[in-house]
Amino acid sequence: MPAGTLYRGREGMWSWVAHRVTGVLIFFFLFVHVLDTALVRVSPHDYDTVVATYKNPVVNLMEYGLVAAILFHALNGLRVIAVDFWSKGPKYQRQMLWSVVGIWIVLMAGAFYPVLQNTLRTLFGS
Repeated sequence: MPAGTLYRGREGMWSWVAHRVTGVLIFFFLFVHVLDTALVRVSPHDYDTVVATYKNPVVNLMEYGLVAAILFHALNGLRVIAVDFWSKGPKYQRQMLWSVVGIWIVLMAGAFYPVLQNTLRTLFGS
Protein backbone atom coordinates (compact mmCIF):
# COMPACT_ATOMS: atom_id res chain seq x y z
CA MET A 1 0.00 0.00 0.00
CA PRO A 2 1.50 3.38 -0.98
CA ALA A 3 2.48 5.73 1.82
CA GLY A 4 0.03 8.53 2.54
CA THR A 5 -3.15 6.77 1.38
CA LEU A 6 -6.23 7.22 3.56
CA TYR A 7 -7.63 3.76 2.89
CA ARG A 8 -6.84 1.36 5.68
CA GLY A 9 -9.35 -1.42 4.96
CA ARG A 10 -10.22 -1.73 8.62
CA GLU A 11 -13.51 -1.79 10.51
CA GLY A 12 -14.50 1.75 9.59
CA MET A 13 -14.23 1.05 5.88
CA TRP A 14 -16.19 -2.20 6.14
CA SER A 15 -18.94 -0.49 8.14
CA TRP A 16 -19.08 2.21 5.44
CA VAL A 17 -19.48 -0.47 2.75
CA ALA A 18 -22.07 -2.42 4.77
CA HIS A 19 -24.03 0.77 5.44
CA ARG A 20 -24.19 1.57 1.70
CA VAL A 21 -25.05 -2.00 0.69
CA THR A 22 -27.85 -2.28 3.27
CA GLY A 23 -29.16 1.12 2.19
CA VAL A 24 -29.34 0.01 -1.44
CA LEU A 25 -31.02 -3.28 -0.50
CA ILE A 26 -33.63 -1.41 1.56
CA PHE A 27 -34.22 1.02 -1.32
CA PHE A 28 -34.85 -1.84 -3.77
CA PHE A 29 -37.22 -3.51 -1.33
CA LEU A 30 -39.18 -0.27 -0.96
CA PHE A 31 -39.28 0.13 -4.74
CA VAL A 32 -40.68 -3.39 -5.23
CA HIS A 33 -43.08 -2.90 -2.32
CA VAL A 34 -44.51 0.28 -3.85
CA LEU A 35 -44.89 -1.47 -7.22
CA ASP A 36 -46.64 -4.55 -5.87
CA THR A 37 -48.90 -2.46 -3.63
CA ALA A 38 -49.83 -0.28 -6.61
CA LEU A 39 -51.18 -3.41 -8.32
CA VAL A 40 -54.18 -3.31 -5.97
CA ARG A 41 -55.63 -0.37 -7.88
CA VAL A 42 -54.63 -1.63 -11.33
CA SER A 43 -55.50 -5.31 -11.06
CA PRO A 44 -56.62 -6.82 -7.75
CA HIS A 45 -56.30 -10.33 -9.23
CA ASP A 46 -52.65 -9.75 -10.20
CA TYR A 47 -52.02 -8.29 -6.75
CA ASP A 48 -53.43 -11.44 -5.13
CA THR A 49 -51.23 -13.57 -7.41
CA VAL A 50 -48.11 -11.61 -6.48
CA VAL A 51 -48.89 -11.74 -2.76
CA ALA A 52 -49.48 -15.49 -3.03
CA THR A 53 -45.96 -15.93 -4.42
CA TYR A 54 -44.61 -14.29 -1.27
CA LYS A 55 -45.92 -17.13 0.88
CA ASN A 56 -43.04 -19.52 0.36
CA PRO A 57 -39.97 -20.45 2.42
CA VAL A 58 -37.48 -18.63 0.21
CA VAL A 59 -39.31 -15.34 0.63
CA ASN A 60 -39.56 -16.05 4.36
CA LEU A 61 -35.76 -16.20 4.55
CA MET A 62 -35.49 -13.10 2.35
CA GLU A 63 -37.73 -11.26 4.83
CA TYR A 64 -35.32 -12.28 7.59
CA GLY A 65 -32.51 -10.83 5.46
CA LEU A 66 -34.49 -7.63 5.01
CA VAL A 67 -34.93 -7.30 8.77
CA ALA A 68 -31.19 -7.95 9.19
CA ALA A 69 -30.37 -5.20 6.68
CA ILE A 70 -32.77 -2.69 8.24
CA LEU A 71 -31.54 -3.42 11.77
CA PHE A 72 -27.86 -3.11 10.85
CA HIS A 73 -28.51 0.05 8.82
CA ALA A 74 -30.42 1.63 11.72
CA LEU A 75 -27.90 0.69 14.42
CA ASN A 76 -24.94 1.75 12.30
CA GLY A 77 -26.75 4.98 11.43
CA LEU A 78 -27.03 5.77 15.14
CA ARG A 79 -23.30 5.07 15.45
CA VAL A 80 -22.55 7.42 12.57
CA ILE A 81 -24.64 10.13 14.24
CA ALA A 82 -22.69 9.60 17.48
CA VAL A 83 -19.38 9.81 15.62
CA ASP A 84 -20.46 13.02 13.88
CA PHE A 85 -22.09 14.84 16.79
CA TRP A 86 -20.30 13.58 19.92
CA SER A 87 -16.95 15.24 20.52
CA LYS A 88 -15.42 11.89 21.55
CA GLY A 89 -17.19 9.98 18.78
CA PRO A 90 -14.19 9.58 16.47
CA LYS A 91 -12.08 8.33 19.35
CA TYR A 92 -14.58 5.60 20.22
CA GLN A 93 -15.89 4.80 16.74
CA ARG A 94 -14.29 1.33 16.66
CA GLN A 95 -15.73 0.33 20.05
CA MET A 96 -19.15 1.65 18.98
CA LEU A 97 -18.95 -0.36 15.77
CA TRP A 98 -18.21 -3.59 17.65
CA SER A 99 -21.08 -2.75 20.02
CA VAL A 100 -23.39 -2.32 17.03
CA VAL A 101 -22.23 -5.62 15.56
CA GLY A 102 -22.70 -7.38 18.91
CA ILE A 103 -26.21 -6.00 19.43
CA TRP A 104 -27.09 -6.86 15.82
CA ILE A 105 -25.86 -10.46 16.20
CA VAL A 106 -27.76 -10.98 19.47
CA LEU A 107 -31.01 -9.60 18.04
CA MET A 108 -30.72 -11.49 14.75
CA ALA A 109 -29.79 -14.74 16.51
CA GLY A 110 -32.85 -14.37 18.73
CA ALA A 111 -35.06 -13.92 15.68
CA PHE A 112 -33.49 -16.74 13.66
CA TYR A 113 -35.05 -19.70 15.46
CA PRO A 114 -38.69 -18.59 14.94
CA VAL A 115 -37.96 -17.83 11.28
CA LEU A 116 -36.28 -21.19 10.78
CA GLN A 117 -39.12 -22.95 12.58
CA ASN A 118 -41.72 -21.24 10.37
CA THR A 119 -39.72 -22.02 7.23
CA LEU A 120 -39.40 -25.70 8.15
CA ARG A 121 -43.11 -25.86 9.03
CA THR A 122 -43.96 -24.38 5.65
CA LEU A 123 -41.68 -26.83 3.84
CA PHE A 124 -42.57 -30.01 5.70
CA GLY A 125 -46.00 -29.33 7.23
CA SER A 126 -46.98 -29.10 10.88
